[in-house]
Amino acid sequence: MIPTFPILALLIQSSINGLIGPIFMYGAIFAIFYFILIRPQQKQRKTQDALIRSVKRGDEIVTAGGLVGEVIHIRDSGADGGTSVAMEDRITIKSGESRVVIERGRIARVSRSAGAPTSSQG
Repeated sequence: MIPTFPILALLIQSSINGLIGPIFMYGAIFAIFYFILIRPQQKQRKTQDALIRSVKRGDEIVTAGGLVGEVIHIRDSGADGGTSVAMEDRITIKSGESRVVIERGRIARVSRSAGAPTSSQG
């Protein structure tokens, strides 16, 4: 008579050992994706949001549509009257001879700050 319990234990152990390799592999792939793709993108997004939230009058901005202009007025959309900065705030920019109202969240980048010196070559 052949005892079935040691064979059953051996089969369970071999199946557990067979699962450890793929689980470790998928975990390693996720870790690589996290540290190479996700984490740097989150850091970049945080700095971009901080830059957009710090836009003030006189800054030169570029919108997501490619419109370049100087900020001349910022109207807060908050009903509470607080100092919180929302991405739905309306910003009036001057581009050439026209004035355009955009949302703060549509700003792609800030080209020049009002306090930053402009470089002139002469």
